[in-house]
Amino acid sequence: MEAAGDYVERNRSAWNREAADYVETGERNWAAAEPSWGRWSVPEAQLHVLPERLEGLDCIELGCGTAYVSAWVARRGARPVGIDVSEEQLATAARLQVEHELSFPLLHGNAEQVPLADASFDVAISEYGASIWCDPYRWIPEASRLLRPGGQLIFLVNSVIAMLCEPDDETLQPTNQMLRPHFGMHRFEWPEDESVEFHLPHGELIALLRANDLTVEELIEVRPSQGSTTRHPTPTLEWARRWPCEEIWKARKAA
Repeated sequence: MEAAGDYVERNRSAWNREAADYVETGERNWAAAEPSWGRWSVPEAQLHVLPERLEGLDCIELGCGTAYVSAWVARRGARPVGIDVSEEQLATAARLQVEHELSFPLLHGNAEQVPLADASFDVAISEYGASIWCDPYRWIPEASRLLRPGGQLIFLVNSVIAMLCEPDDETLQPTNQMLRPHFGMHRFEWPEDESVEFHLPHGELIALLRANDLTVEELIEVRPSQGSTTRHPTPTLEWARRWPCEEIWKARKAA
């Protein structure tokens, strides 16, 4: 495999710098009795993101951050491993492991090149981790490599429509008009922001999954409930209830 692009070090630096801003979120999610997903913290009972049965399954969280998703699946009987590019995020994860008396491996590295054997996992999952901060043309083949036959890939990303309506200034609200082209979506960079994101249109993403022996089972377009709140400045709840700002994908590797 070719060497990773410049975005890996850029994202490592950005997330090390911003890690302190996500400590409180990590602490809250580690302490939560039930999972909740995305920027609106939509409950697991509403979205049904996780497999119904996790007991005894090997799970890898790609771009784990503070590793609260790994904590959720561990409490349901899975054997998780987390990998993240940010040393500072992993330091928070390690502290929370001690505080909650829950231990699982945490790897420092790029989720596009995981130092583990083929077919090591039954589930690969990413909530705003590798799913947007790694190049899908690198992390999705890697996820497929790590999955056993019949294994499941689950990932949460910004919705396509949100990316098309998002102003270049991330502090501004998405519009009700498309501001950028649908065709050619891939790498996104923002003024005044060191980090790099990746987003693909639906057709291109489905083709990429299929090319890596992954068949889409479900696409959940997330709609927060009335009265939902978020720490993020955009979008407004009114916008997010009219158009999905987040998508959850589930795909299955061929048996």
